Amino acid sequence: MPSDSALRIVWIYPDLLSTYGDQGNVLVLEQRAQRRGIETETIHVRSADPVPETGDIYLIGGGEDRPQILAAARLRRDGGLHRAVNRGAALLAVCAGYQIMGSTFGGEEGQPVDGLGILDIASVRGPARAVGELVAEVDAALGLPTLTGFENHMGVTRLGPGVKPLSRTVKGTGNGDGFEGCYTGHIVGTYLHGPALARNPALADLLLAWRVGGQLAPLDDTRYELLRQERLNTVLAAG
Repeated sequence: MPSDSALRIVWIYPDLLSTYGDQGNVLVLEQRAQRRGIETETIHVRSADPVPETGDIYLIGGGEDRPQILAAARLRRDGGLHRAVNRGAALLAVCAGYQIMGSTFGGEEGQPVDGLGILDIASVRGPARAVGELVAEVDAALGLPTLTGFENHMGVTRLGPGVKPLSRTVKGTGNGDGFEGCYTGHIVGTYLHGPALARNPALADLLLAWRVGGQLAPLDDTRYELLRQERLNTVLAAG
């Protein structure tokens, strides 16, 4: 990202996919960038609007079945997110947004619905809803601490060879195979709500570092880490 440009954060379809506080991911990115003196510009793209191709970090959240199906259809027609990712933009896709990024996902009656094909994954409706706290150990290659979040979904997601598991599930369901989420290049998919970046600020910093380049200035996260550890200890103690 050029040093004289603002970091462009693009929030996709808040009118369709914005449950469980996922818009908080936008606020966390803004705040953590601005605390480091990085100027930001945030673009809220409603479902009737074209997706700009010149953003730096794209965010998409969770939602119900019908909005998810509608969002997938509109994003396929639009093509802007594909082009942005192809030119190196970072993407965080959460829950329904995560499933949309794959080749197919389960519709209202479990029927396969076409996704965007941005991620090499496929999702179906599972036998039971996964609801509750989720804890997962991140792939060591990413250098991130334990993930914590809340999941509420019916999805079972299978990963293809084009992606790697984001983390190994310690507590919760995640993808349904012992892993949670996936990543490839500058793209992260996850079932974590909470919002994900508020509960895992190091993940926010990873997205920022991918687009800003170089080493990010450290922040004093002592208070946030105390809250994180309290949540992790409580969840893990509950068995």
